Amino acid sequence: MNKRIWIINEYAGSPKYGMTFRHYYLAKAFNDAGCDTTIISGAYSHFLKQLPQMAESTYKVENVEGVRFLWIKVVKYMKSFDKKRVYKWFEFMMKLFFISKYIPGKPDVIICSPTAPFSILPAYWLAKKYHAKLIFEVRDIWPLTLIELGGFSKTNPFVVLMGWFERFALKKSDIIVSNLQNYGQHMKDLGIDRPFHWISNGIDLKEMEEVQPLDENVRAQIPKEKFIVGYTGKIGVSNALEVFLEAAVHLKGKTDIVFIIVGEGQEKASLIKRYGALENVVFIDSITKQQVQSILALFDACYIGLQSESLFRFGVSPNKVFDYMYSAKPIIYAIDSGEHNLIEIAGCGISVEAENPEAVAKAIAEIYEMPQQEREKLGLAGRKYVLEHFTYMQLAKKYLELL
Repeated sequence: MNKRIWIINEYAGSPKYGMTFRHYYLAKAFNDAGCDTTIISGAYSHFLKQLPQMAESTYKVENVEGVRFLWIKVVKYMKSFDKKRVYKWFEFMMKLFFISKYIPGKPDVIICSPTAPFSILPAYWLAKKYHAKLIFEVRDIWPLTLIELGGFSKTNPFVVLMGWFERFALKKSDIIVSNLQNYGQHMKDLGIDRPFHWISNGIDLKEMEEVQPLDENVRAQIPKEKFIVGYTGKIGVSNALEVFLEAAVHLKGKTDIVFIIVGEGQEKASLIKRYGALENVVFIDSITKQQVQSILALFDACYIGLQSESLFRFGVSPNKVFDYMYSAKPIIYAIDSGEHNLIEIAGCGISVEAENPEAVAKAIAEIYEMPQQEREKLGLAGRKYVLEHFTYMQLAKKYLELL
């Protein structure tokens, strides 16, 4: 399919630059299917581990590991809740109106996948200008996130403004996509009766096959001949790692079980202060994305959790769950994710109530006491399911079929 696709996501990254990866992998798969794909992203975000070199340029085209990126220079901010981040949303929106002269050819498809929905306005204008199909992709539900997680009033002027942009996007886009399984319910709550298409996150098979070995100093930190239950990724409030470590407190009498947390984040120091003295807990510094499967191979089970928030009733799509499934390890899933629970559907672990340390401890003990053959059965069920449904080549195919 010879489509020219533009993907607008001001937080898009790559393995080279850091989080987030969804659109980089989709772009690679689109290109492999014969498309010409460009990702339009902001040259600064709190997710990027490395920043593109912009010098005095406002726009810069770069081939990033086989994918064309158009970086847009935006204001830098100190933290995710910085007011400058809001300014950045509008700055990125305005600069999108002028991107055409930096990208070869005219788009057939524009995928607008913002956090705050302001980018939809220039995306709609560009789609009309070039007679392109416009896809609005929802990964985070704004302004509902501000209301339910941020404590903002529904009548706050900024929330009302953002809500106007959200409704504009849902009414004016040709196709609506979300990686949240139950997003259709949110649309119904808004009184918008339109179909949406669920296209989740997933795995890039080539990357999974290009695994890098662990550094020896990392491998040495993992106890031998123990039952290892581990977590890899961001160490933030939303990841409910305090729940994981409280489960370690409950199970400290079972000396064969060791809890390992791999990664960095704003909560790491406080968690080490509170739980670092436990003999059954090990904190390991972050590793490269290419080394994740190497460390998962040393785990006996994997943990993933989120805070108990009503917002998650519309679904979640954390990247690490697909990495865990591919690793063929049983998963302890402590997330209230609505009616579509992927771990239960795939039969690859134990799902428990979010923010319930006792339930997490019980699930870990249950997997620990299973015969090895039964644990392997759970793990292989997850691997089989992710290979059948969630490779980025399959997800890109679903996208292209919409066109």
